[in-house]
Amino acid sequence: MMTVKVIGAGLAGSEAAWQLAQRGIKVELYEMKPHKKSPAHHTDTFAELVCSNSLRGDRLENAVGLLKEELRRVGSLILECADATRVEAGGCLAVDRYGFSQMVTDKIRSHPNITVIAQEITEVPEGPVIVATGPLTSDAMSDAIGQYFGADYLHFFDAAAPLVTAESVDMEHAWWQSRYDRGTPDYINCGMDKAQYEAFLQALISAEAAEVHGFEDANVFEGCMPVEVMGRRGPDTLRFGPLKPVGLTDPKTGREPYAVVQLRQDNAAKSVFNLVGFQTHLKFAEQKRVFSMIPALQNAEFVRYGVMHRNTFLQSPKLLDRFYADRRDPLVAFAGQMTGVEGYVESTASGYLAAVAMAAKLQDRPLPEFPQETAIGALGLYVSNSSIEHFQPMNINFSIIAPLEQRIRKKAEKNLAIANRSLEVIEKMVAQGI
Repeated sequence: MMTVKVIGAGLAGSEAAWQLAQRGIKVELYEMKPHKKSPAHHTDTFAELVCSNSLRGDRLENAVGLLKEELRRVGSLILECADATRVEAGGCLAVDRYGFSQMVTDKIRSHPNITVIAQEITEVPEGPVIVATGPLTSDAMSDAIGQYFGADYLHFFDAAAPLVTAESVDMEHAWWQSRYDRGTPDYINCGMDKAQYEAFLQALISAEAAEVHGFEDANVFEGCMPVEVMGRRGPDTLRFGPLKPVGLTDPKTGREPYAVVQLRQDNAAKSVFNLVGFQTHLKFAEQKRVFSMIPALQNAEFVRYGVMHRNTFLQSPKLLDRFYADRRDPLVAFAGQMTGVEGYVESTASGYLAAVAMAAKLQDRPLPEFPQETAIGALGLYVSNSSIEHFQPMNINFSIIAPLEQRIRKKAEKNLAIANRSLEVIEKMVAQGI
C-alpha cells in the first residue's frame, strides 16, 4: 500500500489523515508547527481554532446542523472531538478551544498508521497527496501552489473576535440568557440603551484600524465581517446583526434592551468568553478603549484582542473535481478553506471527502459519490461547478442542496424534510461501506 502525504494538520488535514488511516492506509502528516506559525496561530496543537470556538448551529433545520450530523454518521474525527469537548451555547455547537485541539492532536499522534512530521512543505509533492494548508498557507507554499496550477488565487480578509475573562464582566449590567430562552441560559448578555449604543457606535466607526496590507472593506467575507466595517453600513446594521436584542429581556427592566452584546463561553472552565460577532481589525489599544464603552465590559480584562489576516483560495471550479482532486491528476487533492468552502465544519467535510475518495482510488474501490441531496455532496459539487462565473467561498446552505420534489411552505418544515431525506441517503451509504 502506498503512503499518502497530507500537508497541514488543521481541521481538514487532521480529518483527512484520520479517514485515510482508518482505512488502513499509511499517512505522513506534515505540519510546520511548532517550528513556524502563521500570525493567527498561537498553539502547537492540531485543528487549532483561530477565529470563533463555535461550529455554529446544531439543529437539523439549519444547513450546517445537517452537515454536522452527516459527518457524525460517517465517523468524523473532528465531530467526535467537538462533541466530547462541547461547552454550552444554546442551539450552537461550541467547544473548549484548547481541549478540542488537544484531543484531536492526541488521537492523530496515537494512530498507528499516522506519522507526524514537523516540517514546512514548500512545494506540491507528487501524489498521492492531499494539500490542506488552509487559508493561512505560508508564503512559500502559496507561491508553490500558484506555480503548480499556473492560476490566480481568490482572496479576502478574515478576522477574529476578542476574548475576555468571565470574572471581569460587570454582572450589574449583564445577565445570563439564551435568545428566546432556548435551552439553558448559556450567554452573558450585555445590554445598552439608545444613548449608550449611539456613543459606542460613533467611537467604533471612527476608531483607528491596524495596518493590513491590501485591506479594503469590500474584500471582507460577509460571514466574518469586522464589527467596525458592519457599523459603517448604517446606524442600525449592528442592531439587526450581532447586537440584535430580539428574544432577550433585561431582568432589571423586564424589557428588551436597545442593543445587546452577547458573550459566549470559550473554554470548559467558563473562565474565558468571546464577544460574539466582534471580529475586528482595530488597533489593540482602540479595542480596549471602544469595547470598554459597553457598560458590562467597562472593566473587562482582555486575554486576546481581535486580529485580521488574509485568506487565500483557489479558483476551484476551474481546477478541482467533486472529490477536491486536481482535474489533471486524481492523486493530487486539496482540502479545507483554500478550496472555497467557508467554515470549520465545511473544511472538515472537504477533508473527509478528499480522503475517502483518495482511499477508494488507491484501494480500487468505487468512488464515494455523495449526491446533491446530501450536504457533503452539495459542497463538493458547488466547489467543482465549472459553470460558476464569479466563484466566491461559501458556507453550506440549503440553496445548494437539491430541492424537494414536493412543495412545503413553512421554511423550517421544508428544511427538516430536506435534512431527513439527506440522512436517509447517508445511512444507506454507510450501510454499503463508504
